[in-house]
Amino acid sequence: MLKATLRSFLAHKGRLVLSALAVVLSVAFVAGSLIFSDTVTRTFDRLFASTSADVTVRPKEDLDESVPSGRTPTVPASLKERVAGVEGVADTHIDASVENITVVDRDNESVGPTTGAPTIATNWYPTDRSPVELTSGHAPRGAGQAMLDADTADKKGVELGDTLTVLARPGSFEVEIVGIATFTTTNPGAALVFLDTPTAQRELLGATDAATSISVTAAPGVDDDTLKRRIAAEVGGGYELETADEQAESAAASLGGFLDVIKYVMLGFAGVAVLVGIFLIVNTFSMLIAQRTRELGLLRALGADRRQVRRSVLFEALLLGLVGSTLGLAAGIGLALGLIELMGLLGMNLKSTEMVLKWVTPVASYVVGVGVTFVAAYLPARRAAHVSPMAALADAEIAGVGRPLKMRAVAGSVVALAGAAALVGCAVADRTSSAASLLGLGIVLTLVATVIAGPLLVRPVIRVLGGAFPALFGPVGRMSQRNALRNPRRTGATAAALMVGLALVGGLSVASASMTESFDRQIDETLGADFVVQNANFMPFSPEITAKIEDTGGAGLVVRQRFTPVELALPDGEKVESTAAGYDPRLDDVADITYAEGSSRAALAAGHIGMDKDFAHEHGVRVGDVLATTFPGGREAKLTVGAFTDQGSPEGFGIEGGLFLGLKTVEKYVPDGQDSAVYVNAASGTDADALRARLEKALDPYPQVQVRDQADYKELIRQQIAVMLYLVYALLGLAIVIAVLGVVNTLALSVVERTREIGLLRAIGLGRRQLRRMIRLESVVIAVFGALLGLALGLVWGVAVQQVLALQGMQELAFPWTTIVAVVIGSVVVGLAAALLPALRASRMNVLAAIAHE
Repeated sequence: MLKATLRSFLAHKGRLVLSALAVVLSVAFVAGSLIFSDTVTRTFDRLFASTSADVTVRPKEDLDESVPSGRTPTVPASLKERVAGVEGVADTHIDASVENITVVDRDNESVGPTTGAPTIATNWYPTDRSPVELTSGHAPRGAGQAMLDADTADKKGVELGDTLTVLARPGSFEVEIVGIATFTTTNPGAALVFLDTPTAQRELLGATDAATSISVTAAPGVDDDTLKRRIAAEVGGGYELETADEQAESAAASLGGFLDVIKYVMLGFAGVAVLVGIFLIVNTFSMLIAQRTRELGLLRALGADRRQVRRSVLFEALLLGLVGSTLGLAAGIGLALGLIELMGLLGMNLKSTEMVLKWVTPVASYVVGVGVTFVAAYLPARRAAHVSPMAALADAEIAGVGRPLKMRAVAGSVVALAGAAALVGCAVADRTSSAASLLGLGIVLTLVATVIAGPLLVRPVIRVLGGAFPALFGPVGRMSQRNALRNPRRTGATAAALMVGLALVGGLSVASASMTESFDRQIDETLGADFVVQNANFMPFSPEITAKIEDTGGAGLVVRQRFTPVELALPDGEKVESTAAGYDPRLDDVADITYAEGSSRAALAAGHIGMDKDFAHEHGVRVGDVLATTFPGGREAKLTVGAFTDQGSPEGFGIEGGLFLGLKTVEKYVPDGQDSAVYVNAASGTDADALRARLEKALDPYPQVQVRDQADYKELIRQQIAVMLYLVYALLGLAIVIAVLGVVNTLALSVVERTREIGLLRAIGLGRRQLRRMIRLESVVIAVFGALLGLALGLVWGVAVQQVLALQGMQELAFPWTTIVAVVIGSVVVGLAAALLPALRASRMNVLAAIAHE
């Protein structure tokens, strides 16, 4: 049996190639994501470990700034002297480093990275742990001088002697580049600007007696933990102390979010490849077994029992999985190398020679590759084991053409009802968490139900889709339609591969269209200002920019927005950390806000706060309640609840509770914050277009901020939603590639299976062109069938997703009809492309050899 299995595998290796490609793709994404994330993690672990001080003293921050407020937490610079006197301290120095800056050249072009990495300004204090070394020019000496990292200088064409403008929180200032520093470690992609220490304190922090942290070097023989305890005893509990290991761990944790995005995106690709690949492998093995009915019957007649036949087929699947996994692992290494090179283009310089291949990666690769193939081949293997020895005497197949589909109908109906119930539950749920859980369950169950019941839909749907074929293409059209109807199981499985990708696209397209429509409506209903001035990435900006806006000719009403983290002690005993937005008093003149109770005047009054009515109801808050509130730095206040909003709008920014209060209250408790947006109305008698031109001219030296009206704001939201769609379309592309492989495989095996039939058709006068047309039409009708199933399923999912989004205020439901039409047209193209090779092969058959084929 082993010899027979090996010979059978080698005899059909050409037919298994396309199935192996599905395994290769899925394993490649799994292996590539693991290798890349492990490489980045180890690289940065080394970077953090080699550059962190033995002990670092930082300001203690009890509140997490999920939305940046523009604050720069500091410690007194005099703390350095106290720390220096601690036993076991060999050296100390102050750090004055900020990330919320912008650096521009003489043309007001940004010098910083465009990939999302920060632009960091810091004081120059070289040690043996510095990530850079001076390689050109000299260190900064006093005000007006700075150093720049070599990578940024090369990319932006900055040379020694050039003048740059640094836009920091206290204000903007010019510097001459007097030195270039080169990275001695991995460049994380940031731009670094170095100033001398007094200048950094004054220009970046606004005070020469402040520092962002104190770095401490331990004396020989003193371990970091011991030194940390000694310093903590000296400085007290108002500071946060970290050893080098703890700093490396926290830095790695913050980097972990970035790595997780890449890893999960790639694993998403792997998941799609696995799911679609399963259909391909099931179809391939089912057809191969159908074509080997006589061979399997002979084996049974010669004494092979059912177990041996089943093992034989599963062993072939095991061989396919091993080959596919090995090739996929190799492809994954190549994919990881490509990602490393891509990171280099984006500014993160990783070394491919330091690529990490842990034992987990090949194990996971083979588990995925072999496991998927083995599972997919199990049902065909069981079917093979039921071949009767008498099948060797008959020209029979076990493709299941005539077997009833009653069991599928029952099972599909049960699962479909369960899935529909879950989606209905999702639609009527009043909590986002429970609705999301029911949504996930409903999507899985309805997908499984569609796969199970797919063959039941083949005959009614394809009769409609191909109904015009006989009239348009004559006997060729009739034969193509009947070929697609001949084996519903095979047609259903082939279409299912395409259905998965298109269902995903359909669902998320509806979700994104609904989000866009909801945001558009909310912008129309709530944004009453002529213009909004914001940072490109919603980061806070310097008060200098706000002053420029206020001084612009024609600017009438100016309302500022500023964020701050807060912690509220609520009546139900719960303490909630969130972000509150602060506004100037005349908020109603630039925004239309619907209130359930109270008003903007009450919410923005000194010592008051407003919130969303649903949040208030959940925690038992009433208008007039006094809430103990904690601001950054431990500052405490008693705020009176002045109003409840009833916007029914997306909360945005991840802000829980829709908290807002007066800007004077924010400035009282958070005096060092920065504005995140400025709303501007034109003064009486000033044309809005004229004001925009003046604002843009006044803000020309500040490229980090933009002037936007309602249309611009909508376009910005659309662009952000489009980022999600790009991922969806990439997943669709992968699913289509594998689905095309499935259609090609099915048609190719179908051509082999129908060799004698094709020979007879050719013998009685069917031309080569007519034969190719017949196979193309068959392919197109299968592809369109899969597209319609996928779109129908995706639209149902999309409506359910919108119901979950409605709980977050996104009430509008919209359908992307352009996308839907494009998908249907694209499925026709996919069908035509998939049929090219099988049709060409069929048309080149020798007629007499085909008739004699068994």
